[in-house]
Amino acid sequence: MKKLFEFKTKTIVATGLGAALFTLLFMYVKIPTGIPETDIQTAYGIGAFFAALFGPIAGGLIAFIGHALSDGIQYGSIWWSWVVASGISCFIIGLVYPKLHVEDGEFGKKDIVLFNIYQIIGNFVAWVIVAPLLDVVVYAEPANLVVTQGVVAAISNAISAGVIGSILLVLYSKTRSKKGSLTKE
Repeated sequence: MKKLFEFKTKTIVATGLGAALFTLLFMYVKIPTGIPETDIQTAYGIGAFFAALFGPIAGGLIAFIGHALSDGIQYGSIWWSWVVASGISCFIIGLVYPKLHVEDGEFGKKDIVLFNIYQIIGNFVAWVIVAPLLDVVVYAEPANLVVTQGVVAAISNAISAGVIGSILLVLYSKTRSKKGSLTKE
């Protein structure tokens, strides 16, 4: 059985690779929504994919580090409330890790539904609760603006994580041998 908070060498490598991919996608592959500073971020699809494969610690670190690096590189300062929310969203998504059998070559309809339940919950908690609350408390932002941004971010990031993450997990599972599929002659 997979341990929820296991952190092996391959998890560390995956965290570094995932954070680098997250940073690049966050900076360069996004779709504007029309709401200020709120885009459809393809990076959350990668974050959700890695979180489902390597667990909550890897998922949380990938999104936290990737978002922080992106903010620091692009803007010269980091908007910590949203960086923390990014980490929380992928941490929560990673909680599905022990329930999935992607490494065993299995990722069917039930797994897709389960993965998407977790990622929708993760995005809702992060963007509708955590980010707006921290924006108001830490940065004294107007509540109506940050709640609107949070709702748009939750919906767009859930779409990104749901579509991109699900597709990547299905494709990745097809590269793995199904458990018990090999027989001795």
